[in-house]
Amino acid sequence: MTKRRVVVTGIGCVTPIGIGKEEFWNSLIAGKNGIGLITRFDTENFPVKIAGEVKDWDYTQYIDKKEGKRMDRVTQFGVTAAKLALEDSKLNMAEEDSFRAGVCVSSGIGGMDTFVEQTAKYLEKGPSKVSPLFIPMEIPNMTAGQIAIALGLNGPNTCIVTACASGTNSIGDALRTIQYGDADIMLAGGAEAAVNPLGIAGFANMKALSRNNEHPEEASRPFDKNRAGFVMGEGAGVIVLEELEHAKKRGAHIYCELVGFAMNCDAHHITAPDPTGMVPAKCFEQALKDAGVQPEEVDYINAHGTSTHLNDLGETKAYKAVFGEHAYKLCISSIKSMVGHLLGAAGGVEAIATALTIENDIIPPTMNYQEVDHDEECDMDLDYVPNKARERVVNVAMSDNLGFGGHNAVIVMKKYVG
Repeated sequence: MTKRRVVVTGIGCVTPIGIGKEEFWNSLIAGKNGIGLITRFDTENFPVKIAGEVKDWDYTQYIDKKEGKRMDRVTQFGVTAAKLALEDSKLNMAEEDSFRAGVCVSSGIGGMDTFVEQTAKYLEKGPSKVSPLFIPMEIPNMTAGQIAIALGLNGPNTCIVTACASGTNSIGDALRTIQYGDADIMLAGGAEAAVNPLGIAGFANMKALSRNNEHPEEASRPFDKNRAGFVMGEGAGVIVLEELEHAKKRGAHIYCELVGFAMNCDAHHITAPDPTGMVPAKCFEQALKDAGVQPEEVDYINAHGTSTHLNDLGETKAYKAVFGEHAYKLCISSIKSMVGHLLGAAGGVEAIATALTIENDIIPPTMNYQEVDHDEECDMDLDYVPNKARERVVNVAMSDNLGFGGHNAVIVMKKYVG
């Protein structure tokens, strides 16, 4: 079967450095940092007091007030990003077959604010005080469901939950859905809103988070020798994927072509990644094969780059294993240095960054990169695009995300050539 070609025609995002494509991209290439002291709750008794929060969030600018009250913060983010993406695509759904348009938008955790609030009500006042909206506000798939309701999309609708790989897995699943002919339009990506007491406490007690509370803007430092844990972020990233002929017929603006996807599993540990980097390396190889792209054709990788010792080391090992000497010619960067780790939303927001990199031939930087880590296992000496955006023609780019449980997911994007 000849696979149908799939292109990116719309972009929408809610992030700690801006809401909407323009603000996000301009902040990204300027190296703007969205990480600061947590404002959503009192952190006095917490060892971690920093996160990448969405600033000045007012859902009523994007969602009816009454409807928004029935949504967890994560769903508000996701619905907003989807609306912005559809608007950017200039699709008129009144003219489309709604059964040929679907959604695959994920969350690693779901409605965590709702879970925390309703658990407190249950413990304080008993079961009768738990909201009847608790379940439909908390379950992870509700963001995808609410997007379909808001936009009138009757096609395939799923929510892939693979922890921090969720957003990338969702984009890959949406790609397959269009390639196999089950839809012509898919909104895909991820949303997350876990910057709350329970979320921060859980990750902090795992020793996964940076505790650089004195200098929040320097806390997320992917690939740097002095990295000391990731910084939690929140937000959403959704892209519109379209079958190529469908997009051409309506004269859509095409950001890039989505040409490959792969996923696999470390089968190693519940939280620690494969220490050899060989399983993620295999995922990269499978994605390149799926895309019909040779390793030496790749110009840029938007890395998972969490700013944790094991992740960044393992990723670098994987890059060297897959690309050999070409690894030193690649540009590699992690936008988590600016927005933090958006968990299930990371893949959606980072796919947007990758698409815009291809569109603009400007590579966003890895901020806070100061010192090469000559680790005894592997020198982390690749070009991580330190501290300043760089102009470079990018014809082929990849984005990878790795999740707790050993989930690995990789996508490949190319400049669109008619």
